Amino acid sequence: MGQQGQRRPLLARVAARFNRHVLRLRSSRRWGRLVQRRITVVTYTGRRSGRTFSTPVSYRRAGDTVTISVKLPDVKNWWRNFTGDGGPISLHFDGVEHPGHAVARRDDRGRVTVTVALDS
Repeated sequence: MGQQGQRRPLLARVAARFNRHVLRLRSSRRWGRLVQRRITVVTYTGRRSGRTFSTPVSYRRAGDTVTISVKLPDVKNWWRNFTGDGGPISLHFDGVEHPGHAVARRDDRGRVTVTVALDS
């Protein structure tokens, strides 16, 4: 197994631990409101697996458009479900699930942005 194959499980474990802590902060009485201003939970169905997944992400919202800048996109896979024509997604903020349609784009520098058009 190459070095990349050895690193991925470690990165996956670190990411899972980090996500658990973020979710705890997001739901805490003390820090929840502050964290929820920048962190949402996206829920989607995997294109190949058909399984439902949820993961916390940072976001920016402008009206009915939400922008997610994917950090370390080559390590993460969730955004790949929204390449091409994109697909359905829901985001949890303001205490409510908001359905929408997400499209992922990679720029010429390798940065990935997922743009979500919220359903009206």
